[in-house]
Amino acid sequence: MQFRVRALSVENELRELAIEADDEAGVHRQLAARSLIAATISRAPLQAAAQARAGFSLRLFSEELLALTRAGLSMVECLEALLDNEKNEPKGRVIGQLLEALRNGHRFSGALALQPAHFPPLYVGLLRAAEGGSDLQRALTRYLDYQQRIDTVRARLVSAAIYPAILLAAGSAVSLFLMLYVVPRFAEVYRGTGRSLPALSQALLDMGSFTARYQGTLLAALLLFIIVLCSPPARARMTSALAGLPQRLPMVGKHLLLYHLTRLWLTLAMLLDGGMPLVAALQEARGIVPASLQARLNAASARVQAGGRLSDAMEHEGLATPVALSLFRVGERSGALARMLEEAAAFHETTLARRIDHFTRSAEPLLMAAIGLVIGGIVVLLYMPVFDLAGSLN
Repeated sequence: MQFRVRALSVENELRELAIEADDEAGVHRQLAARSLIAATISRAPLQAAAQARAGFSLRLFSEELLALTRAGLSMVECLEALLDNEKNEPKGRVIGQLLEALRNGHRFSGALALQPAHFPPLYVGLLRAAEGGSDLQRALTRYLDYQQRIDTVRARLVSAAIYPAILLAAGSAVSLFLMLYVVPRFAEVYRGTGRSLPALSQALLDMGSFTARYQGTLLAALLLFIIVLCSPPARARMTSALAGLPQRLPMVGKHLLLYHLTRLWLTLAMLLDGGMPLVAALQEARGIVPASLQARLNAASARVQAGGRLSDAMEHEGLATPVALSLFRVGERSGALARMLEEAAAFHETTLARRIDHFTRSAEPLLMAAIGLVIGGIVVLLYMPVFDLAGSLN
């Protein structure tokens, strides 16, 4: 969720920020990493957070900026060219504020940091490290490659969830139609026969009679529930309550953990390759891991800051698989830790893709079978009395 924050800098300047975090403790951690002291913290409405990001694509902005810097333009000239050709008002406003900050004497990374709703701390930290080595083009290229790999893995997870979600929605809709429309009418027919029915059929028909009697009330209650569920406060509370649910599921939690760890290793590889010190990279990477892993990452960062090795810290905090630990130790011995972090991420991306494919192939038929059993069970229970009547007539 997004928070609106007013904070004091070390120069006693009051700044207004928009920060993405799971709770206020996460906001304080991000402010401490920027050497800021919170004055006021308030939760931003969901519409405001969405409007702040609407119309601006960080990836597209980075691609355009990279193309212009490769053409030999200075940063001010790049932003002026982007602003002159920009017809999207929200994006033009962001670029205009960047240009104004540069003209006021800010460095490019400092200008980015003034708009945290559009430029996350990870992006700002990467470009800040690149400014020290005058290697902005390489940093932008590295970020775009990183984002493409992250988006590829995320797209696999989303596509694996879309078809089961559609099946569940269709199965639920058919079941509701049967229970609210078909079953009550069968109940009216069987009530006039005066015959005893099988127990399961009788229970289903009693439920159908109940829904027929209170159909309007049930539909109104369902509509009211949907409206309340879609309201911003309810969505925020539901998101907070369900934030850690996927990690606790037996099969899903393990794959989500691997996905978050892969993102963490890839982020560390990008930051280290960009020239950022290891401790600073660990602190910057806190923003991309969920709240359930942030405490472990903080503990690992403290161990490294105290003089420990990254592989030992990751192993102690459960932030690495056995294969990844082996690669990390090779990287520490050879001085190629960034490359080994990237190799570990690439290896586990392949593993994750294979597991997602296996889950999709096995879960979809099982889900279809379960939905078929539910709908088929309702239909069979409805027609059992018909078979009984037909037998008695014969």
